[in-house]
Amino acid sequence: MAGPYPPQYGAGPQSPQMYPEYQGGVPYPENVPSAYPGMLPPPVHYPKKRRWPLIAGAVLGVVVLAAVVAGIMLAGRGDDASGSTGLTDASAKAAIQEYLNALSDGDDETVARHTLCGLFDAVKERRSDLALAGLSGDAFRKQYDGAEVTSIDKMVMWSPSQAQVLFTMKALPAAGSGADDPAAEEHQGVAQLLTNGDEVLVCSYLPRTSGQY
Repeated sequence: MAGPYPPQYGAGPQSPQMYPEYQGGVPYPENVPSAYPGMLPPPVHYPKKRRWPLIAGAVLGVVVLAAVVAGIMLAGRGDDASGSTGLTDASAKAAIQEYLNALSDGDDETVARHTLCGLFDAVKERRSDLALAGLSGDAFRKQYDGAEVTSIDKMVMWSPSQAQVLFTMKALPAAGSGADDPAAEEHQGVAQLLTNGDEVLVCSYLPRTSGQY
């Protein structure tokens, strides 16, 4: 069909489309109106955060914590100074010697009072405890005729009223123990001690050379 129609796209070569050049090298027109009408508002000044209250609170917390720790330390020292709950080498040596003497003499009640570790007076049925104390005494007498505590070698404090003690004792072997030399020999032992009021109790005793009694 013939007529004054423009040529179809791709139907033939076309001349490149010409664009007008920018005037003066400025791509956009001048004097473009602002999107914000009128003058800009003045800048807002926000108040600065005050850090002094936070710092003061932290310092106060540290001071309170230090005071609590100091109070606990002073309380512990007061207990040691009063002697009501403190353990010393002398009190430990006396308690262990009393326990060993009870084993040697067959004093089952004293042995049970020690090994019950502060519960003896509150226990209503003591026959099993006294029987166990008797067995411990029999085993000790089969090995030794007697023992004397000579030194406290090391005391490890668990608290102002509890300690584990390594001690040395000079023990005389029993006549029927099979020992070649009947002279007294030095042996070490370990005892766990507890203060209960005015008493120092041997809660457990373990000789370093044999079983526990």
